[in-house]
Amino acid sequence: MATVAQWIEGGRPRTLPNAIAPVLAGTGAAASLGGFVWWKAVLALVVSLALIIGVNFANDYSDGVRGTDDDRVGPMRLVGSKAASARSVKTAAMTCFAVAAVAGVVLAALSAWWLIVIGALCIAGAWFYTGGSKPYGYNGFGEIAVFVFFGLVAVLGTQFVQAERIDWAGLACAIAVGSFSSAVLVSNNLRDIPTDAQTGKTTLAVRLGDARTRVLHVALTAVPFVVTLALIVRTPWALLALLAVPFAVRATAPVRGGAHGLALIPALRDSGLAMLVWSAATGLALALG
Repeated sequence: MATVAQWIEGGRPRTLPNAIAPVLAGTGAAASLGGFVWWKAVLALVVSLALIIGVNFANDYSDGVRGTDDDRVGPMRLVGSKAASARSVKTAAMTCFAVAAVAGVVLAALSAWWLIVIGALCIAGAWFYTGGSKPYGYNGFGEIAVFVFFGLVAVLGTQFVQAERIDWAGLACAIAVGSFSSAVLVSNNLRDIPTDAQTGKTTLAVRLGDARTRVLHVALTAVPFVVTLALIVRTPWALLALLAVPFAVRATAPVRGGAHGLALIPALRDSGLAMLVWSAATGLALALG
């Protein structure tokens, strides 16, 4: 029987910035169009948080039953460590997806019904990342999915449900947050290259190899600051996003320094912190501008 602390760790709290950041950025983009609606932002946050916790439990379940996590380097997995049964972890994942679905339907009913289709695709994407007979996460498409779902869809969706339209600033934020979110996954998969290669999990990091994966992480971390320069056109307050630079530099340090295994965990943590600071600062800047 897993403890509460183990369930919390199994939900992978270090990935929560991937859910919070797009809502912050998208809400700021909505506010810049005069469309800020606080309770819709809260509902969008519920959807985003439920989805990412759900996908974390779904990955735990799918990787656990496949045996991918039998020799894990990073944070514990509930099924792989046998701390919890596969069935209970699967139930936790489905419960999270149900919460996301309910909150999403409410937003769709008050915004546009076609958002239900987008929500269904998000849930399907979360499950089939490592679930099903041909999980796309095992074939190098994880970073693309994260960019789309936790970047483009999450940011622009948050902007749309509040402002009822999107604009170039929202798209710029979506690209930036998607790049950060992908960088988080890249740092995770860089750490797991040896074990993933052994178990047949062909992530993008496995395909690219160690050296090129490190270059990719640094490049993805730099993209949001290029976006910041573009957002100055909307408001000079966009320069507030430079507050995230120290976190970004710290995130890339172990990657640039050739760290391996557990020594790469700070890169995952600090990539998430950089994303959170950038999104909060940029969201505030757009709201002020």
